[in-house]
Amino acid sequence: MGKKILVIGNGGREHCIAWALSRSEQIEAVYVAPGNGGTASLAKCSNVSLSPLDFQGLMDFAKEKNIDLTVVGPEAPLAAGIVDRFQAENLLIFGPNQAGARLEASKSWAKEMMEKAGIPTASAMIFTDVAKAKNYVLANPGPLVIKADGLAQGKGVTVALDTESALTALNELSQFGAAGETVVIEEMLLGEEASVLAFTDGKTILAMPPAQDHKRIGVGDTGPNTGGMGAYAPAPVITPQLMDRIYKEVLEPILAALTHQGVTYRGVLYAGLMISPAGEPKVIEFNCRFGDPETQVLLPLLKTPLEEVLIATAEGTLDQIQLEWKSECAACVVLAAGGYPGSYRQEDEIFGLEKVAETGATVFHSGTRQIEHQIVTQGGRIMAVSATATTLKDALKCCYEAISKIQFEGVYYRPDIGWRAGG
Repeated sequence: MGKKILVIGNGGREHCIAWALSRSEQIEAVYVAPGNGGTASLAKCSNVSLSPLDFQGLMDFAKEKNIDLTVVGPEAPLAAGIVDRFQAENLLIFGPNQAGARLEASKSWAKEMMEKAGIPTASAMIFTDVAKAKNYVLANPGPLVIKADGLAQGKGVTVALDTESALTALNELSQFGAAGETVVIEEMLLGEEASVLAFTDGKTILAMPPAQDHKRIGVGDTGPNTGGMGAYAPAPVITPQLMDRIYKEVLEPILAALTHQGVTYRGVLYAGLMISPAGEPKVIEFNCRFGDPETQVLLPLLKTPLEEVLIATAEGTLDQIQLEWKSECAACVVLAAGGYPGSYRQEDEIFGLEKVAETGATVFHSGTRQIEHQIVTQGGRIMAVSATATTLKDALKCCYEAISKIQFEGVYYRPDIGWRAGG
């Protein structure tokens, strides 16, 4: 009998994880809670009508179905302690515990951890009083980066090029509730962003190929931040020599700092980095889970069966895993609803998905749901079209050819994903 896996989440990241797992001969069934229109149509895959924050319901389901491993996609259940709850019931689960998830759930705590560990990062001030934060902004005209301390679904960060923008950002923190009660104000780092994700069981660290995510809505990486409009891997801005430095100066020190605090960190350790024009890496932030859309370019390059890596990470035996990667390039382009990241349309039927397979690309759904035989939009980021090829240029060509076959009202996508790498 093959293994049964429960994946928690409903985005493109979770669709990609379920897709990678379902391709393995060792997997009997994949359940996704709650899933989306894409996971519903995967072989071996079933959607489960459970919220990612319904811990008791998820644990009951895992016991009822004899689930071998639960994989947590989004950050919110990790920050709320889902791993601790599952472990208390002796249920195997992939992801850091609540103490480890603070690395993403509290930017001020993560900043203090980095400074104590000597990890290169932007200089910062932390405020719990908005009036004092505004006085600091008035005395330091910037440019500055204003960050809500807690989880804000990728929307709690503002790059303020002038004092007026910084003050506006501070005024808007109240929309994030408790997540915005503490604010981190940082110097603005210059350079090129990149993401290094690694599997770790608290002792061994196995990095994935470096990726680059395009967070801004507009061409040339302009306009407001989004959850991510596309990605590619490997990102040439991180050379093998620079990756060695990132291991020694970022990944190993933060893991040691967590261990020193009594935290056994198991899951994905995700370092969002800025690479300066001189090639110096600095940490923008840490995340405690797979990235979205980075997952949609990393997992298609993984040769080692994903379930073996996830189980070894959760069990603390990652030193027995030899990660193998395809010597190819991967790219993905996100299709969003018109108006995103502001207010956007929903419930529009999506056409042409059946024609994508002939291009060789793969569609990973995020904001979709299935109504009888129709797939309709239900979110801001609707789907990511992903492809692999010998070169980044060819991978992107495949993505955009596939996109030309997909239609829904108001569809928006970036035509320049990969531009920094000559894509």
